[in-house]
Amino acid sequence: MPNFGTITLGPMTYLVSYLATAIAFLVLDAVWLGLAMKSFYRGQLGTLMAGRINPWAAGLFYVGFVLGIVIFAVAPALRAESWETALLFGALFGFFTYGTYNMTNWATLRGWPALMSIVDLTWGTALAGGSALVGYAATRWLLG
Repeated sequence: MPNFGTITLGPMTYLVSYLATAIAFLVLDAVWLGLAMKSFYRGQLGTLMAGRINPWAAGLFYVGFVLGIVIFAVAPALRAESWETALLFGALFGFFTYGTYNMTNWATLRGWPALMSIVDLTWGTALAGGSALVGYAATRWLLG
């Protein structure tokens, strides 16, 4: 990746990195959930799946999760000027957060499918890592 220069981590940097990361996260997750894996989740969860999504809960998740990616992956990568840091820290953030959710459900909920945990944990790792990488690259490109 070309070196665009050092970026100061001020409010504008955080805003740009948040928006870039959020766009990447929402687009990737919409494709995954809406097109690629919709029938998989329905098949795995069956009656555990709600009839419709709670928009407030979903919105709070997306706002908070993207903020976590920016704080724990994109900002450290910008400080280090390293796309590898964005990818690695983003993937680790996704692994630990999606892992907490999926392994807790698998351990405590009757009927929670093991395959669901494995696929969703893998997706969360890739999604957070990819979103952090896009957020980092877009911020460097726009502000660097």
